[in-house]
This record gives sequence, C-alpha cells and structure tokens, in this order.
Amino acid sequence: MDLTPYVDHLRHELAVAANAGGDEARALAERLTAPLESAARLTLLNALSAASEEITRELAPGSVDVRLRGLDPEFVVTAPPAPEAPATGAPDMAPPMAPLAPPSPADADEGGTARINFRLPAHLKARVEDAAGQEGLSVNAWLVRAVSLALEPGGGPTRPAAPSTRQGQSFRGWVR
Repeated sequence: MDLTPYVDHLRHELAVAANAGGDEARALAERLTAPLESAARLTLLNALSAASEEITRELAPGSVDVRLRGLDPEFVVTAPPAPEAPATGAPDMAPPMAPLAPPSPADADEGGTARINFRLPAHLKARVEDAAGQEGLSVNAWLVRAVSLALEPGGGPTRPAAPSTRQGQSFRGWVR
C-alpha cells in the first residue's frame, strides 16, 4: 500500500492552513513538512496495525498482518483453514476434527488490544512458528488463540497430580 498520496494530502492541507497565516506561517509550514512526513507515516502505520488487529479478531482463526517493505506497508491475509470434506469409501478413517473455536466475542469486547513483549527460548519460538504455520495462522493469532483456550474454564493446565500413596504406581505430568 503506497502511503505517499496520504502524506502528500496532509502536506497540502498544512500548506492551505499556513496560507491563512501569511508569509511567516507559510515559511514555517515549509520547514515543518519534511520532519512531519516521517511522523505522518508512522501514525498511519500505527492506525493500519490497529485496524489489522481488529480485523484479525473478527477473522479468527484467520488473520491479517501488516508488514513493512521499504517505506510502505503491505497486508498479508491468512484465511481460516477450510473444513475438510469427509472422505467417502473409507470406513476405517476417523472423521476430521472440528477446528478450534476462536476466542469468544465477549472477551474481545472487554477493551482494546494491548501490546506486550514476550520472550521465548529460540527452540520454543521455532516450534510456535511451525505450529502456527501448520494451522495457517500468524504467530500472533496462534498465540492469542492459545492464551484464550488456556484461560477457558477447564482449558488450561492444572496442577501436577499428587504422587500416589499406593505402592508401585506413580503418575507425573500435567492433566488437562
């Protein structure tokens, strides 16, 4: 998406406003035009990012990402995976699993989005990227869905099972 027409329009509006103030205001507007261009581009990118996050919430498990290429953003749309049609003539095949439900709309309406820094070990980040790619999701959409599912009642990990008091039997791990 080329942001130049929008930045040029803003530059034109600044010049029109400066004309009303006389020669000094016009000279000041000309000096401010160059520094304001980068600020205007950054503001437009922030607006586009916020819009893509809003669209992603509505498309879940699909997603829309904004990527910067040079000076201009581009949109990457990941459609939700299409449900597979059951195979006919194969009675021993299990029916396809239903896709995971997106976060409930009630959760999305509780407020705007928030940005956090999330640090993962490199090997875990690679696994998250692979899992998101296999499901046709962006990493962000995959993480939002994973967190939403983990916070659902009964959806997150529980405490490890207590050691058995019976001799010869012990269980370890997480129970879902």
